[in-house]
Amino acid sequence: MRARRLIAAASVAALGALSLGACGKSAPDVAAYVGDTRYSVDRVDEIYDNAQTLYAAAVSAEAGPAGATPSPEQLRSSVTRQDVLNLLVSIDLGKRVVATQGLQVPDEVKPEQLEQQLRIPAAAEYAKLWGEWVDISAVLGAKLPPVEVSDKSIMAVYHAIEKTGAIRSGLSVAEVRQAFGETGEGGGGGFVRGATALSSALQEEAEKAGASINPRYRPIGVPSVVSTGQSLVFYSLPYIDQDGPVTDISTPEAPATESAAPATPGV
Repeated sequence: MRARRLIAAASVAALGALSLGACGKSAPDVAAYVGDTRYSVDRVDEIYDNAQTLYAAAVSAEAGPAGATPSPEQLRSSVTRQDVLNLLVSIDLGKRVVATQGLQVPDEVKPEQLEQQLRIPAAAEYAKLWGEWVDISAVLGAKLPPVEVSDKSIMAVYHAIEKTGAIRSGLSVAEVRQAFGETGEGGGGGFVRGATALSSALQEEAEKAGASINPRYRPIGVPSVVSTGQSLVFYSLPYIDQDGPVTDISTPEAPATESAAPATPGV
């Protein structure tokens, strides 16, 4: 698959340095604080378990007519609890920015439109959250002016997509900039530039709200999706600043019961 084609109809892949200071907020049963809002570990587990249950039921239903018995691995979606919290935090921050900007977010993207390639039934709350986030990020992406980004930021987006297997590995910075339409200092297609503007807005809002993330879920990431023209690629991009990836927060090892790899749709 050619890299340029991958990015041709890309939606947002937000960047930014999220404020993760403790701010006096810490509790083992809380996954994240955003302002006065608490996202409990139980809430994250609830959404995660619901996605896994509905996914397993769908796989079993598909296998039933053929008389096949799916293995435990086949019955488990690649969705992780980290993916769930990434959505919850990004939606919260996005709504705050939307309110500040006085924008309206139309309800355009339905979970039914995402379920096949997200590989999660539309009835799952996780799929509904994805639909909500795509609507919010699209509105903000269209409103905020693009900004300049560094080679490190460009490559952070590339490596996040690379992990899904949807783009060729081993590309140079120049090749990635060309693929993303980001050649030159002032021109280009604006794919990563617009995304960085969105992240800057999220970062500012996170700082205002005093966002704080449980170490178990650091680093927080931005739910992102690009279109190849034939399918959607869902991935998670860690918050980074305009000079490159944030390195002053620890990344915990993924629990043995979950996959740390981003979902690859259409497989």
